[in-house]
Formats: sequence, C-alpha cells, structure tokens
Amino acid sequence: MSPTATVLPEHRIDRLWEAATAGDEQTATATVFGALEDGVPAESVLLDLIAPVQRRVGEEWAANRISVAQEHAASAINDRAVAALSHRCSARPADDRGTVIVACVDGEWHGLPARLLAEVLKLRGRRVDYLGAQVPTSHLITHVHRTGPELVALSSSITTRLPAAHAAITAVQATGTPVLAGGAAFGRHGQYARRLGADAWAPDARAAADHLDRGPLPRPAGAHQPIDDLPHLADQEYTMVARTGTSLVRAVMDGLEERFPAMRDYTAAQRSHTAEDVAHIVDFLSTALYTDAPELFTDFLVWTAGILDARGVPARSLHPALDILSEQLKDFPRATLILGRAADRLAGTGPVIASHTRNTV
Repeated sequence: MSPTATVLPEHRIDRLWEAATAGDEQTATATVFGALEDGVPAESVLLDLIAPVQRRVGEEWAANRISVAQEHAASAINDRAVAALSHRCSARPADDRGTVIVACVDGEWHGLPARLLAEVLKLRGRRVDYLGAQVPTSHLITHVHRTGPELVALSSSITTRLPAAHAAITAVQATGTPVLAGGAAFGRHGQYARRLGADAWAPDARAAADHLDRGPLPRPAGAHQPIDDLPHLADQEYTMVARTGTSLVRAVMDGLEERFPAMRDYTAAQRSHTAEDVAHIVDFLSTALYTDAPELFTDFLVWTAGILDARGVPARSLHPALDILSEQLKDFPRATLILGRAADRLAGTGPVIASHTRNTV
C-alpha cells in the first residue's frame, strides 16, 4: 500500500519556509532531518513538507512579497533539502520493473517537481534515471534508445512549453515507450496532457507513483505526427504567430506609446519590463493557438492582471495591448477570437475562470 499524505505541524512547515527564504541551508536540512527523526516517512517529508513550501515560494512571488532572486534562492535551498534527504534515506532495493526516465521538457527550468517524483519512485523501489531540467528532445530520445525504459515521465510547469512537450511526447511514443505527463503546464485536470496525446497524466508526484504502482502503462499505438493530435494546426495560425513574435512585440510597444500615454514617462527599466510582459502575452497566444484552447490565454491574462495589480501597475494597460494585437492579426480568425474572449473577460463581460498557476509542485 502506498504512503498517504501526512498532516505536518504548521510550525515545521513555517520553519522550513523561513530557512528557505533566508538562504539558510543548515536550518533547512535540520528541519528535514528532524521530521525524519520524529517518525515522518521520507515520502511525506518530500511531499507534505518540502512541496508545500515550494508552492508557497511561487505564491509569495506572485503576490510581490518576495523578489525573483529570493524565489530562486529559496528554490535552491529546497532542492538542496531534497538532496540531503536522498543521501540520508536508503531507498528500497530496485525491483524487477523497468526503468523510469524522469525529465523536464526542453526549456522547462523548474526541476524540483520532477526531482520529487524521481525521489518518490526510488523510495518505492523503482529504478529511475533522473535527467533534470531543460532536456532537449533529441537528447532524451537518444537516452531512450540507449536505455530502453519502461516509460518516460515528462514534467512541465511553464504553459508556453506545451508545444515542446508535445514534440517530446510524440517522439518518445515513436520509440514504443509510453509517456506519463505531469506539472502545472498540463492543466489543473490534465486536459492539455490528454490533448497532446500523453498516455497518462498525474496531478502530483504521489498520484503519479500510485498510478505506476497499479501496473505498467500500455505501449502506445503506432508512431504519429503532432498534427494527428491537433488537426487545427493545418491552418498555420500557430506557425505564423510564433514566427512573427518579435515583430508583434515591437508593434505593440510602438502602439502603446499612443494608446497608453503614461508609458511615455516610463524609465528604461519599466519599458524593458513592459516588453517582457508583451512577449509573454504573445507566447501565451501562440500556445493557445497550438492547443486550440482559448481559455488558456484568458486564464493567463487574468493572472497577469493580478500580478500587475500586486506590483502597482495599472492592469488597464492590457486592453490597448490586446487591441493592437487584434489589429495586427485581423486575418487570423482563431487568434482574433482568442484575443476577443480575453478582452471580454478583463472587461468583466466574459465567464469567470480559474487563475493561472506558476511553479506548482
């Protein structure tokens, strides 16, 4: 029987949080070891102590209560805590089930969710090849051919990496190896994992390990191309928007000078941050076109409005940006539909949807 979630005392979670945000590796490690010495199973320390603290890191960054540097430092401390626990605890001897490759998709730098899964699987007696963050698909396939795993577990927290995830899924399946997908990028209910043709999806490391404990995943059917899963890609809207992303960002920035007068007084740093925000908007629009999921873009825009508000930036600046993009893409019906739905939602006339999540474990 697999271990169940453990409700840990709040003070223990708070102590690890304080250590992580202070960059105090010694206290973080002592907190993890203290939980083990008090009888908390190693899997629960990973998933019910370290993972909640990492979720809080993302939430506090989104609320503008910690900086990007603090977020990175805290994530690094949590990663070190996982490593310390791994060295301290002896995993069960690997059984005769095949190897599981655990990897992040190309361009995904949030490696901790995948690391947690790898450690949980080892604790449950699985042989694991953990390849880490940002694994190019070509390198992943080379490793699959060399090692012949039972399956590949792919992790992604960044939604805009879904096209890269799809390429990896189809390439792995072409070797006859099934793919289990996980991470916030694939949707709260795994809807994008299914859309991209993954053989299975799990919301977190415990659920993924439980799924694999119930038996092996079936081998995928024959090799196929991404367009077989997403026939709408034939209209080329995704390809055209993705290829012209830089020029679209430039057009929006130029247009905002006229339509959002406050921008004329922006400092160089503020302009740079605005250009980054516009680039993210274009990237999410491209991803929504790839997946044919308008709600993905709307979800991101609502989340972005909240982020801007937390940083004292008027979210109304999003409206002219969407208008300019709509004008630039007037000959692209799916793109204009996606932009229109997002504009309606920001104006309060569209349906309410769940907010975008970031760096979820």
